[in-house]
Amino acid sequence: MARFFKAVILLVFPLLLSACTVPNQGGATLEEVQRAAYTHNGPPKLTLFTMLSNRSGSGAHTSILINGSQRVAFDPAGSFRHPQIVSRNDTVYGMTPYLVDQYTRFHARETYHVVIQELVVSPEVAEMALQLAVNHPAVQQSYCAKSTSALVGQLPGFEDAPQSFYPRKLMDYFAEKGATFERLYEYDGDDKSKVLAEFVPEYER
Repeated sequence: MARFFKAVILLVFPLLLSACTVPNQGGATLEEVQRAAYTHNGPPKLTLFTMLSNRSGSGAHTSILINGSQRVAFDPAGSFRHPQIVSRNDTVYGMTPYLVDQYTRFHARETYHVVIQELVVSPEVAEMALQLAVNHPAVQQSYCAKSTSALVGQLPGFEDAPQSFYPRKLMDYFAEKGATFERLYEYDGDDKSKVLAEFVPEYER
């Protein structure tokens, strides 16, 4: 019986994490990363994105937007990649308001919605999060929530962040920390490759 339950867990676990199964290695050069750097004039902030199934409510992907000396998205094993989107390993650079909007809408579709949670932090915490993200090696498949939790858990004041493979665990933790809470629903088809195929970069900042 124990073997049966173990087999069921092994079969179900990859399905729960199927949205963060894209290994991202290398990518943009350091020169391209420097050119893409974008500084946002808002407060230092961590914005957690959690992609949830519209059918079951289970978590499918986790990522975090960091507003420090520049604004980047740590998108571990994510699929928001395009030749004109500057990314290196699992960090997406140049996260202008336009690109943040594209990012969130890319993940919302008929089968999934996006929970957006914002926490204002000190400049020191935001900068530490930024450095952890940009220096993070490529994340292996299905480790999106685990790697994001590990990054958050290294920040002062967040040492008790749950270290889990399940996106909802970190989402609930951010709620306990007093994060704002917003849900984004869209009802276009599941094939998001069309969105990237039609992606037009923003040239004005």
